[in-house]
Amino acid sequence: MMKEKFSQTGNYGGKIRSDCQVILEAAMSGGIQIKLVSKVKAMYGQAIESLVRDMFQYFGIEHMHVSILDSGAIPFVMAARIEAAIKKILDTDIEFLQNPIEDFNKESTKDHFRFSRLYLPGNSPSLMLNAGVHKPNGLILDLEDAVAVDKKYEARFLVRNALRKLNFYGAEKMVRINQIPAGLEDLNYIVDHGVQLILVPKCESSDQIKEVNKKIEQIQRKSGTEKKIWLMPIIESALGVVKAYEIASSADNIVALAIGLEDYTADLGCKRTFDGNESFYARSVVVNACKAAGIQAIDSVFSDVGDLDGLKLNVRKSKSLGFDGMGCIHPRQIRVIHDN
Repeated sequence: MMKEKFSQTGNYGGKIRSDCQVILEAAMSGGIQIKLVSKVKAMYGQAIESLVRDMFQYFGIEHMHVSILDSGAIPFVMAARIEAAIKKILDTDIEFLQNPIEDFNKESTKDHFRFSRLYLPGNSPSLMLNAGVHKPNGLILDLEDAVAVDKKYEARFLVRNALRKLNFYGAEKMVRINQIPAGLEDLNYIVDHGVQLILVPKCESSDQIKEVNKKIEQIQRKSGTEKKIWLMPIIESALGVVKAYEIASSADNIVALAIGLEDYTADLGCKRTFDGNESFYARSVVVNACKAAGIQAIDSVFSDVGDLDGLKLNVRKSKSLGFDGMGCIHPRQIRVIHDN
Protein backbone atom coordinates (compact mmCIF):
# COMPACT_ATOMS: atom_id res chain seq x y z
CA MET A 1 0.00 0.00 0.00
CA MET A 2 1.43 3.37 -1.06
CA LYS A 3 1.51 6.11 1.58
CA GLU A 4 3.05 8.83 -0.58
CA LYS A 5 3.97 9.36 -4.23
CA PHE A 6 7.32 11.08 -3.60
CA SER A 7 10.18 10.64 -1.14
CA GLN A 8 13.74 11.83 -0.66
CA THR A 9 16.53 10.61 1.62
CA GLY A 10 20.25 11.06 2.09
CA ASN A 11 22.68 13.91 1.55
CA TYR A 12 24.42 15.29 -1.54
CA GLY A 13 26.41 18.32 -2.63
CA GLY A 14 29.06 20.62 -1.25
CA LYS A 15 31.43 18.78 1.05
CA ILE A 16 29.23 15.67 1.36
CA ARG A 17 31.27 12.49 0.92
CA SER A 18 30.51 8.75 1.10
CA ASP A 19 26.77 9.36 0.86
CA CYS A 20 24.03 9.68 -1.72
CA GLN A 21 20.67 11.32 -2.20
CA VAL A 22 17.82 9.07 -3.29
CA ILE A 23 14.69 10.54 -4.84
CA LEU A 24 11.70 8.33 -5.61
CA GLU A 25 8.57 9.19 -7.56
CA ALA A 26 5.81 6.60 -7.84
CA ALA A 27 4.78 5.59 -11.36
CA MET A 28 1.88 3.61 -12.81
CA SER A 29 3.89 2.04 -15.63
CA GLY A 30 7.31 1.92 -17.22
CA GLY A 31 9.05 -0.39 -14.78
CA ILE A 32 11.98 0.79 -12.64
CA GLN A 33 13.52 3.81 -14.36
CA ILE A 34 16.91 4.80 -12.90
CA LYS A 35 18.76 8.08 -13.31
CA LEU A 36 22.24 7.86 -11.76
CA VAL A 37 24.64 10.76 -11.26
CA SER A 38 28.00 9.56 -9.94
CA LYS A 39 31.70 10.21 -10.51
CA VAL A 40 32.23 6.47 -10.27
CA LYS A 41 29.44 5.55 -12.66
CA ALA A 42 31.86 4.09 -15.22
CA MET A 43 33.23 1.64 -12.65
CA TYR A 44 30.27 0.98 -10.37
CA GLY A 45 27.19 2.13 -12.25
CA GLN A 46 26.15 -1.39 -13.16
CA ALA A 47 26.53 -2.61 -9.56
CA ILE A 48 24.52 0.36 -8.26
CA GLU A 49 21.69 -0.23 -10.73
CA SER A 50 21.72 -3.93 -9.84
CA LEU A 51 21.35 -3.06 -6.13
CA VAL A 52 18.44 -0.72 -6.93
CA ARG A 53 16.60 -3.31 -9.00
CA ASP A 54 17.22 -6.07 -6.46
CA MET A 55 15.78 -3.91 -3.69
CA PHE A 56 12.67 -2.90 -5.62
CA GLN A 57 12.07 -6.52 -6.57
CA TYR A 58 12.53 -7.50 -2.92
CA PHE A 59 9.85 -5.01 -1.86
CA GLY A 60 7.54 -6.02 -4.71
CA ILE A 61 7.61 -2.65 -6.45
CA GLU A 62 7.27 -2.86 -10.24
CA HIS A 63 7.12 0.79 -11.31
CA MET A 64 9.14 3.72 -9.91
CA HIS A 65 11.22 6.66 -11.10
CA VAL A 66 14.51 6.56 -9.20
CA SER A 67 17.12 9.34 -9.11
CA ILE A 68 20.40 8.76 -7.28
CA LEU A 69 22.96 11.51 -6.75
CA ASP A 70 26.02 9.64 -5.52
CA SER A 71 29.09 11.05 -3.78
CA GLY A 72 30.86 7.77 -3.14
CA ALA A 73 28.36 5.86 -1.00
CA ILE A 74 29.38 2.28 -0.24
CA PRO A 75 26.70 -0.42 -0.64
CA PHE A 76 25.39 -0.52 2.94
CA VAL A 77 24.94 3.26 2.93
CA MET A 78 23.16 3.28 -0.41
CA ALA A 79 20.94 0.37 0.66
CA ALA A 80 19.96 2.29 3.82
CA ARG A 81 19.07 5.39 1.80
CA ILE A 82 17.04 3.40 -0.73
CA GLU A 83 15.17 1.41 1.93
CA ALA A 84 14.29 4.54 3.92
CA ALA A 85 13.02 6.21 0.73
CA ILE A 86 10.94 3.14 -0.16
CA LYS A 87 9.41 2.98 3.30
CA LYS A 88 8.39 6.63 3.15
CA ILE A 89 6.25 5.59 0.18
CA LEU A 90 5.37 1.96 0.88
CA ASP A 91 3.65 0.73 4.03
CA THR A 92 5.65 -2.42 4.85
CA ASP A 93 7.49 -4.05 7.76
CA ILE A 94 9.87 -5.98 5.49
CA GLU A 95 13.57 -5.32 6.14
CA PHE A 96 16.29 -5.43 3.50
CA LEU A 97 19.21 -6.87 5.46
CA GLN A 98 22.58 -7.46 3.85
CA ASN A 99 24.75 -10.26 5.23
CA PRO A 100 26.62 -8.98 8.30
CA ILE A 101 30.36 -9.07 8.85
CA GLU A 102 31.83 -11.90 10.90
CA ASP A 103 31.17 -11.69 14.66
CA PHE A 104 28.87 -8.68 14.18
CA ASN A 105 26.67 -9.97 17.02
CA LYS A 106 29.48 -10.54 19.51
CA GLU A 107 28.70 -9.50 23.10
CA SER A 108 30.88 -7.17 25.16
CA THR A 109 31.49 -7.53 28.88
CA LYS A 110 30.17 -5.59 31.85
CA ASP A 111 33.68 -4.53 32.86
CA HIS A 112 34.76 -3.55 29.32
CA PHE A 113 37.26 -0.66 29.52
CA ARG A 114 35.28 2.47 28.57
CA PHE A 115 37.73 5.30 29.18
CA SER A 116 37.08 6.89 25.78
CA ARG A 117 33.97 6.87 23.66
CA LEU A 118 33.67 8.78 20.38
CA TYR A 119 30.36 10.27 19.24
CA LEU A 120 29.53 9.90 15.54
CA PRO A 121 26.47 11.55 13.94
CA GLY A 122 24.08 8.77 12.98
CA ASN A 123 23.23 10.31 9.61
CA SER A 124 26.77 11.10 8.41
CA PRO A 125 28.40 8.00 6.90
CA SER A 126 31.69 9.69 6.02
CA LEU A 127 32.44 10.15 9.73
CA MET A 128 31.62 6.51 10.54
CA LEU A 129 33.57 4.57 7.95
CA ASN A 130 37.08 4.66 9.41
CA ALA A 131 36.41 5.96 12.91
CA GLY A 132 37.55 2.72 14.51
CA VAL A 133 41.16 3.21 13.35
CA HIS A 134 41.52 5.94 15.98
CA LYS A 135 41.13 3.23 18.64
CA PRO A 136 38.54 4.65 21.03
CA ASN A 137 37.22 2.17 23.57
CA GLY A 138 33.72 2.74 22.21
CA LEU A 139 32.11 4.19 19.09
CA ILE A 140 28.71 5.84 19.55
CA LEU A 141 26.39 6.02 16.56
CA ASP A 142 24.24 8.94 17.68
CA LEU A 143 20.54 9.09 16.84
CA GLU A 144 19.79 11.94 19.23
CA ASP A 145 21.34 15.43 19.29
CA ALA A 146 23.65 14.88 16.32
CA VAL A 147 20.76 14.17 13.92
CA ALA A 148 18.32 16.81 12.67
CA VAL A 149 14.69 16.12 13.50
CA ASP A 150 13.68 15.66 9.86
CA LYS A 151 16.53 13.16 9.34
CA LYS A 152 15.94 10.90 12.33
CA TYR A 153 13.79 8.39 10.46
CA GLU A 154 16.33 7.69 7.73
CA ALA A 155 19.23 7.74 10.20
CA ARG A 156 17.80 4.63 11.86
CA PHE A 157 18.35 2.60 8.67
CA LEU A 158 21.89 3.89 8.29
CA VAL A 159 22.78 3.08 11.91
CA ARG A 160 21.22 -0.38 11.60
CA ASN A 161 23.25 -1.14 8.47
CA ALA A 162 26.43 0.28 10.02
CA LEU A 163 26.04 -2.01 13.04
CA ARG A 164 25.84 -4.97 10.67
CA LYS A 165 28.50 -4.02 8.10
CA LEU A 166 30.95 -1.51 9.63
CA ASN A 167 34.34 -2.56 11.01
CA PHE A 168 34.56 -1.12 14.52
CA TYR A 169 38.18 -2.30 14.92
CA GLY A 170 37.46 -3.72 18.36
CA ALA A 171 35.67 -0.67 19.77
CA GLU A 172 32.48 -1.40 21.70
CA LYS A 173 29.47 -0.84 19.44
CA MET A 174 27.30 1.82 21.08
CA VAL A 175 24.17 3.68 20.01
CA ARG A 176 22.66 6.73 21.68
CA ILE A 177 18.92 6.52 21.16
CA ASN A 178 16.53 9.45 21.37
CA GLN A 179 14.98 10.57 24.63
CA ILE A 180 12.28 8.26 25.94
CA PRO A 181 9.58 7.65 24.71
CA ALA A 182 10.77 8.43 21.15
CA GLY A 183 13.89 6.34 21.72
CA LEU A 184 11.83 3.18 22.16
CA GLU A 185 11.17 3.14 18.41
CA ASP A 186 14.92 3.38 17.77
CA LEU A 187 15.36 0.04 19.54
CA ASN A 188 13.60 -1.76 16.67
CA TYR A 189 16.52 -0.82 14.42
CA ILE A 190 19.43 -1.77 16.68
CA VAL A 191 18.60 -4.53 19.20
CA ASP A 192 18.87 -7.44 16.76
CA HIS A 193 21.63 -5.90 14.68
CA GLY A 194 24.80 -6.05 16.75
CA VAL A 195 24.58 -3.19 19.23
CA GLN A 196 26.48 -3.94 22.42
CA LEU A 197 25.62 -0.90 24.54
CA ILE A 198 22.77 1.59 24.40
CA LEU A 199 23.03 5.10 25.81
CA VAL A 200 19.76 6.40 27.26
CA PRO A 201 19.82 10.23 27.16
CA LYS A 202 18.23 12.65 29.60
CA CYS A 203 17.39 9.84 31.99
CA GLU A 204 15.45 10.97 35.05
CA SER A 205 13.96 7.83 36.58
CA SER A 206 14.27 4.07 36.92
CA ASP A 207 10.93 3.79 35.08
CA GLN A 208 12.62 4.91 31.86
CA ILE A 209 15.17 2.12 32.21
CA LYS A 210 12.37 -0.38 32.81
CA GLU A 211 10.66 0.81 29.60
CA VAL A 212 13.86 0.35 27.61
CA ASN A 213 14.47 -3.15 28.99
CA LYS A 214 10.86 -4.14 28.43
CA LYS A 215 11.13 -3.11 24.77
CA ILE A 216 14.45 -4.93 24.35
CA GLU A 217 12.89 -8.07 25.84
CA GLN A 218 9.89 -7.82 23.48
CA ILE A 219 12.13 -7.50 20.43
CA GLN A 220 14.38 -10.38 21.47
CA ARG A 221 11.46 -12.62 22.34
CA LYS A 222 10.01 -12.04 18.87
CA SER A 223 13.32 -12.80 17.13
CA GLY A 224 14.35 -15.61 19.47
CA THR A 225 17.61 -13.96 20.55
CA GLU A 226 19.07 -13.68 24.04
CA LYS A 227 22.11 -11.43 23.61
CA LYS A 228 23.04 -9.30 26.62
CA ILE A 229 22.77 -5.61 25.78
CA TRP A 230 24.27 -3.13 28.24
CA LEU A 231 22.81 0.26 29.14
CA MET A 232 24.48 3.57 29.95
CA PRO A 233 21.93 6.15 31.16
CA ILE A 234 23.03 9.76 30.73
CA ILE A 235 22.29 12.19 33.56
CA GLU A 236 21.53 15.61 32.07
CA SER A 237 19.20 17.42 34.48
CA ALA A 238 18.83 18.38 38.13
CA LEU A 239 16.17 15.69 38.56
CA GLY A 240 18.49 13.11 37.01
CA VAL A 241 21.22 14.05 39.49
CA VAL A 242 18.84 13.72 42.41
CA LYS A 243 17.81 10.25 41.21
CA ALA A 244 21.28 9.10 40.13
CA TYR A 245 21.57 6.13 42.52
CA GLU A 246 17.99 5.03 41.81
CA ILE A 247 18.84 4.94 38.11
CA ALA A 248 22.27 3.36 38.58
CA SER A 249 20.85 0.46 40.59
CA SER A 250 17.62 -0.05 38.62
CA ALA A 251 18.72 -2.96 36.36
CA ASP A 252 21.48 -5.55 36.19
CA ASN A 253 22.43 -4.58 32.61
CA ILE A 254 23.41 -1.03 33.58
CA VAL A 255 27.20 -0.84 33.36
CA ALA A 256 27.74 2.91 33.71
CA LEU A 257 26.20 6.31 34.23
CA ALA A 258 27.39 9.21 32.10
CA ILE A 259 26.84 12.88 32.82
CA GLY A 260 26.03 15.40 30.09
CA LEU A 261 27.07 18.85 31.27
CA GLU A 262 25.80 20.94 28.36
CA ASP A 263 22.18 20.02 29.05
CA TYR A 264 22.70 19.89 32.81
CA THR A 265 23.97 23.48 33.01
CA ALA A 266 21.17 24.58 30.68
CA ASP A 267 18.70 22.97 33.07
CA LEU A 268 20.27 24.95 35.93
CA GLY A 269 20.12 28.14 33.88
CA CYS A 270 23.85 28.79 34.07
CA LYS A 271 26.85 28.63 31.74
CA ARG A 272 29.28 25.76 31.63
CA THR A 273 32.73 27.03 32.61
CA PHE A 274 36.23 25.62 32.30
CA ASP A 275 36.67 25.49 36.09
CA GLY A 276 33.44 23.55 36.41
CA ASN A 277 32.36 24.87 39.80
CA GLU A 278 28.74 24.90 38.62
CA SER A 279 28.86 21.13 37.97
CA PHE A 280 31.09 19.92 40.82
CA TYR A 281 28.13 18.79 42.93
CA ALA A 282 26.46 16.93 40.06
CA ARG A 283 29.66 15.19 38.99
CA SER A 284 30.36 14.13 42.56
CA VAL A 285 26.83 12.78 43.00
CA VAL A 286 27.09 10.76 39.79
CA VAL A 287 30.49 9.33 40.78
CA ASN A 288 29.24 8.35 44.23
CA ALA A 289 26.06 6.81 42.82
CA CYS A 290 28.14 4.71 40.42
CA LYS A 291 30.61 3.56 43.04
CA ALA A 292 27.76 2.63 45.40
CA ALA A 293 26.06 0.65 42.61
CA GLY A 294 29.28 -1.00 41.45
CA ILE A 295 29.28 0.45 37.92
CA GLN A 296 31.47 2.82 35.91
CA ALA A 297 31.24 6.61 36.12
CA ILE A 298 31.66 8.37 32.75
CA ASP A 299 32.35 12.10 32.54
CA SER A 300 30.97 14.55 29.99
CA VAL A 301 32.58 15.50 26.69
CA PHE A 302 35.05 18.39 26.47
CA SER A 303 33.46 20.57 23.82
CA ASP A 304 36.43 22.72 22.71
CA VAL A 305 38.09 20.35 20.23
CA GLY A 306 40.87 22.85 19.51
CA ASP A 307 42.04 23.18 23.13
CA LEU A 308 44.04 20.01 23.71
CA ASP A 309 45.89 21.50 26.68
CA GLY A 310 42.57 22.33 28.29
CA LEU A 311 41.39 18.80 27.58
CA LYS A 312 44.51 17.41 29.27
CA LEU A 313 43.74 19.36 32.44
CA ASN A 314 40.09 18.31 32.26
CA VAL A 315 41.03 14.63 31.98
CA ARG A 316 43.24 14.86 35.05
CA LYS A 317 40.51 16.61 37.03
CA SER A 318 37.98 14.02 35.87
CA LYS A 319 40.18 11.21 37.13
CA SER A 320 40.73 13.00 40.43
CA LEU A 321 36.96 13.13 40.96
CA GLY A 322 36.71 9.36 40.46
CA PHE A 323 35.46 9.10 36.86
CA ASP A 324 36.39 5.99 34.89
CA GLY A 325 36.10 7.53 31.44
CA MET A 326 34.78 10.39 29.36
CA GLY A 327 33.24 11.17 26.01
CA CYS A 328 34.86 12.83 23.02
CA ILE A 329 33.53 14.51 19.91
CA HIS A 330 36.66 14.47 17.74
CA PRO A 331 39.24 11.74 17.09
CA ARG A 332 42.10 14.04 18.07
CA GLN A 333 40.81 13.97 21.65
CA ILE A 334 41.20 10.19 22.03
CA ARG A 335 44.98 10.08 22.44
CA VAL A 336 44.94 12.94 24.96
CA ILE A 337 42.28 11.15 27.01
CA HIS A 338 44.23 7.88 26.98
CA ASP A 339 47.61 9.43 27.81
CA ASN A 340 46.62 11.59 30.80
